[in-house]
Amino acid sequence: MNNIGKGLLIALAITWSSLAFSVQDGEHAAASTPVEETAPATAESETVVKVDENALPSGIGWQLIRKVEMGNSGKFVNMVLIEKGRQADKTIYSSAIHKLCANEKEFCRIRFWVQKYFIPEKASLTLEQQKSQQADHLFNRAAGIHRTLWACTIDPTSESCIQ
Repeated sequence: MNNIGKGLLIALAITWSSLAFSVQDGEHAAASTPVEETAPATAESETVVKVDENALPSGIGWQLIRKVEMGNSGKFVNMVLIEKGRQADKTIYSSAIHKLCANEKEFCRIRFWVQKYFIPEKASLTLEQQKSQQADHLFNRAAGIHRTLWACTIDPTSESCIQ
């Protein structure tokens, strides 16, 4: 592994460790954003949360486009746009995960894309949307899941990359 790769791994490890400690310490306050629900998107009653684009959380290299409820579960999927050309920089994903999941104690899911066109209006994905997805982060305390899957183009060494 070259020096750049080692440096990226170290930066990612530092970012993740700071995320873990800051979540444990409860240092981050929840950002309140006005939301309005639209009519159910499918027969499964998925709810799309519409938020003023200027009020959506964002960071360097990423922006939350929408939140979609999974059925009537009260659990939401965050749909995030990654700046084109920066999709290989895992620190951008880490930043989004840190900001969007910091105050979620039980469940947090974030899906990432580079092209806004492919970001779905509902929680279920078409084949094209799934193929263009760059990463999928899931934290579910009840199920004991805390993982991030990467597109094979971002992390070809991963045993379970998104195809």
